[in-house]
Amino acid sequence: MPDVDVAVIGAGAAGLSVAAISAGLGLKVALFERGTMGGDCLNTGCVPSKALLAAAHAAAEARRAQRFGVRLPTPEIDWAGVRAHVDGVIAAIAPNDSAERYGAMGVTVVRAPARFAARDIIEAGGRRFHFRRAVIAAGSAAIIPPIPGLSEVPFLTNDTLFSLDEHPGHLLILGGGPIGLEMAQAHARLGCKVTVVEAAAIAGREDPECIPPLRDALVAEGVALHEGVRVIATEPDGDGVALLLDDDTRLTGTHLLLAVGRAPRLAGLDLAAAGIAASPRGITTDRALRSVSNRRVWAAGDIADPQGLGPRAFTHVCSQHAGIIARSMLFRLPAKLSYDALPRVTYTDPGLAQIGPTEAELRAAGRRDLTILRWPLAENDRLVAEGRAEGLVKLVVDGKGRLLGASLVGPGVGDMAGLFVMMIGRRLSSLAGAVLPYPTAQEAAKRAASEFYTPKLLSAPVKRLVGLLKHLP
Repeated sequence: MPDVDVAVIGAGAAGLSVAAISAGLGLKVALFERGTMGGDCLNTGCVPSKALLAAAHAAAEARRAQRFGVRLPTPEIDWAGVRAHVDGVIAAIAPNDSAERYGAMGVTVVRAPARFAARDIIEAGGRRFHFRRAVIAAGSAAIIPPIPGLSEVPFLTNDTLFSLDEHPGHLLILGGGPIGLEMAQAHARLGCKVTVVEAAAIAGREDPECIPPLRDALVAEGVALHEGVRVIATEPDGDGVALLLDDDTRLTGTHLLLAVGRAPRLAGLDLAAAGIAASPRGITTDRALRSVSNRRVWAAGDIADPQGLGPRAFTHVCSQHAGIIARSMLFRLPAKLSYDALPRVTYTDPGLAQIGPTEAELRAAGRRDLTILRWPLAENDRLVAEGRAEGLVKLVVDGKGRLLGASLVGPGVGDMAGLFVMMIGRRLSSLAGAVLPYPTAQEAAKRAASEFYTPKLLSAPVKRLVGLLKHLP
């Protein structure tokens, strides 16, 4: 007789969601967590980073207030106060993810590393748990690149960045993706000198048309960008660190942040004991997130590698995965994961948002029936009034006006992204005809959608028809 109906490894966003759904349906659930409840998102990822960005935004707005005729003194950064804000936000949210809350739901929370001992047995905390079904949601960790000399210098990852007691004097950031760029702008706005080194181009996954406004903003705020160069070695430099680049540049700083990507936390799970297939990309699953080699096991969140789709390290994907697993594992219903409408956002200022595939990805997939629609945010009255009208809404649609992908750059584009998530695969007519409140930034979404229909409305046949109709009483 199994000890538990559902065993969940990892109390991050994905594992907590699966545990809550399973317990809510009356199943006996065991939840294993070797670290802090809430996982990376709460403790070292989304929550602290957005709290730090909020503090940085306040400082930036104080410096820019004079554009409205409001004169403020140059803001003074109290690093201890910034840290207290970040820690306070984590503390305010932590009860939602606590062992006490999940214990009250009926979940058995085991605060210990978990490993498989057989296809249906997990060992943790000196106990063995025989399970009917298991979900692996152990998450991911920052990649430590194999750079010569790196082991000889101190470095930061997202695990340690938010616990700095002192204001970084000069923060070197290796990696120009979302984490690197968000933290670059945040620390620059909080008074740090910041340098970003990126082997390719910054924000390399995003639509190239959307990058220039962000690049210009970062440079204007004092962020030094080194793009298209690689770090070939690191070495100590006094109390700090030096980076040697392949263009013979030597950069020195007080702190080094590694932000070159993430890898699934597979070590210590002893997947072979349970016959669970995996690769460096994660646990291999079908599109219902079920292991291809052990049908008792599912995977969710950063550690899942659905065949044909690949891993996605986003908290909102964890929620999506939990829903798929509930349908597949708990209700035995058909379920198939799709990322066709998946959004991702880089929360810089201006921000980047991508919903669904980019134009380049669609063309690489063989799509030829594409129409590109653009609307500059310089034409949006609300953003002009706020002095923030830099950016673009770019839509990729098929010949029938169905939205395939949306690329956005501008202030607060993450809040606009939800409109396009709902529109992926649908005709733009409903968005073009929607009555949105004026003045709002979201009107730019409607104006971009309307661009598909404007040429047809103003075509010669329509003009002739209107010419005939004007004679009717």
